[in-house]
Amino acid sequence: MSCCCCLRRRVRPWGLHGPRRGPGLLLDIEGTTTPIAFVKDTLFPYIKDNIHDYLRTHWEEEECQEDVGLLRKQAEEDSHLDGVVPIPMESRDGEEEIERVIQAVVDNVFWQMSLDRKNTALKQLQGHIWRAAYENGRVKGDIFEDVVPAVKKWKEAGMKVYIYSSGSVEAQKLLFGNSTEGDISTLFDGHFDTQIGPKVESESYQRIAASIGCSTSNILFLTDVTREADAAEEVDMHVAIVVRPGNAGLTDDEKSYYRLITSFSELFLPSST
Repeated sequence: MSCCCCLRRRVRPWGLHGPRRGPGLLLDIEGTTTPIAFVKDTLFPYIKDNIHDYLRTHWEEEECQEDVGLLRKQAEEDSHLDGVVPIPMESRDGEEEIERVIQAVVDNVFWQMSLDRKNTALKQLQGHIWRAAYENGRVKGDIFEDVVPAVKKWKEAGMKVYIYSSGSVEAQKLLFGNSTEGDISTLFDGHFDTQIGPKVESESYQRIAASIGCSTSNILFLTDVTREADAAEEVDMHVAIVVRPGNAGLTDDEKSYYRLITSFSELFLPSST
């Protein structure tokens, strides 16, 4: 049995039965289930427009202080990088001192966002800010129209569907729970973020497979980023590149090497026989 979901250069069987449990799909978000424009034109600007007020409002809360602590630690690890903004501890009481530290946090976040960084400290704070936006209805997660029908078919066929994104697990759940398609969070069997490892490192995909109890060769990963696809393929995971409006262009070599899809509807379920 051959699989329509396999790489063109190396075709391997990918059926409904595997050595440990049935196959699963692992989905990226940005550029795969969700337009890049939503992230760049809605979510990121919301952070920039609201981070200061958010920190001011929640500064005394434990969750906010934990977020700031993670960012402070990340800044210390980044001390060798050009442009890094350190985040000082509060050295005295008073509103001016709080404002000084808050501004350092804001400047640090802006610096990291300018570099499109994906570390857990940044993504955790962003997720908490977006939570407020989703809860008050100011933001709805944008989902490509082919995603929900396809995922429902996969689920009906007995497949497990997981999400792996650089955005925090909480941010992922908020996006799908408050989407333009309604609350679709129940369609997904699990979520992974950078706490399991960077998306461009092959070990991350091994950890995901181990976490869900499935062989890497029994998982299909859908992403728009070839470096992520390469990392997944290194550990024998099936990959397909999702080509969506606004996604980065592909080279001719990449187009000939990878299985390319423009819609989830182009993935046909393999026969169970």
